[in-house]
Amino acid sequence: MAIQRMDNVGIVVEDMDAAVAFFVDLGMELEGRGEVQGLFADQCTGLDGVHCDIAMLRTPDGHSRLELAKYRSPEAISEGPRDRPHNILGTHRVMFAVDDIKDTVARLRPHGAELLGEIARFEDSYLLCYVRGPEGIIVGLAEQLG
Repeated sequence: MAIQRMDNVGIVVEDMDAAVAFFVDLGMELEGRGEVQGLFADQCTGLDGVHCDIAMLRTPDGHSRLELAKYRSPEAISEGPRDRPHNILGTHRVMFAVDDIKDTVARLRPHGAELLGEIARFEDSYLLCYVRGPEGIIVGLAEQLG
C-alpha cells in the first residue's frame, strides 16, 4: 500500500493575517479561510476543546498546499525562541522553487523576512537561501539555473 500524495504542510501561527500576507507575497494563492472545531478536531489532534482559524494556501501549480492554523483554544504553546537555528531537531523548513530568488527575497523583506545566511550558488544548478519568515518559520528558496 502506498501513499497517494502529500496533501499539505500545517503550521501553527500567532498572527494569521501576517502569515497569510507573507505567503501570498511569496506567490502562493489563498484557497480559503475558515474555522475548525468540534469532536472530530479534538479526536484528530488529541486535544480537548479545539477551536482554531485556518487558512489554506496553494502553490500556483496546484500541487502543494500549506495550512496555517491559529488556535483560539487550547492556547498555542511556544517552545523557546522563534529564531532557532536551522539545525534544531524536528521540522526545520519549507522549501519553494522560485523564478527569481533576489526578487523574492526583496518582496518578503517588508514582511520581516531576514536571510539566515546569504544567497548561495550550488554548482551550476541552483541559487539557494533560507529566510526566516513569520513566527520564526524558516523558508527555503531555490532558483534553478540555466
